[in-house]
Amino acid sequence: MTGDRTPQRRGEQLRRHILISAKEVFLETGYERASMDAVAARAGTSKRSLYAHFKSKDALFLAVLELVRELYLGRLRTPDTYASEPDEAVTRYCGRLLQLLVWEPQVRTCRLCISAAERMPASARAYFEAIFASAHQRLADYLTDRYELATADGAALATDLLGRTVLPRVFRTLLGVDQPNPDEPDEALPSTTVDLGTIRRQVAATLPA
Repeated sequence: MTGDRTPQRRGEQLRRHILISAKEVFLETGYERASMDAVAARAGTSKRSLYAHFKSKDALFLAVLELVRELYLGRLRTPDTYASEPDEAVTRYCGRLLQLLVWEPQVRTCRLCISAAERMPASARAYFEAIFASAHQRLADYLTDRYELATADGAALATDLLGRTVLPRVFRTLLGVDQPNPDEPDEALPSTTVDLGTIRRQVAATLPA
């Protein structure tokens, strides 16, 4: 029946649909067990069309990580969008970052990249740049500008802040000590998944007077 047919996608629309489908396959099966056949089937397209967009599974995986980066940074935004006062802006930025990093799909993606790191070091580097380095850079740029710091000092302060407010819980979650949050993070801060009061105290103790 024509009413049951999947709408035809072409060009960039098809490419993005393939990436979303591939992301689901990689997360469900892991990198090694994922196949281009499975991705094509999930996307409802032919292998020929799939290979026209991505020449190999490695290339597809790296493109999926770029999509993850795009979606993640769109959700994260920059510190100045959270508040006008720097201490509150940094507090909420770190809280939002923590929300995103302990969300179950993000935890699974990080574990996936770790498992593939030995075979595909480029994918691990791409994930690190997309998720951790980009978030660090946004915070460092904000601190450098707001407090008129040297670039190196702004970067060091950002590293200190993230080390106090975000990374310990992320590390515990990756190792299964803490459970990831299964619910999609919303825009509300504080939330039940983030202790914003503790983050606020850590930020106050770390930022320049």
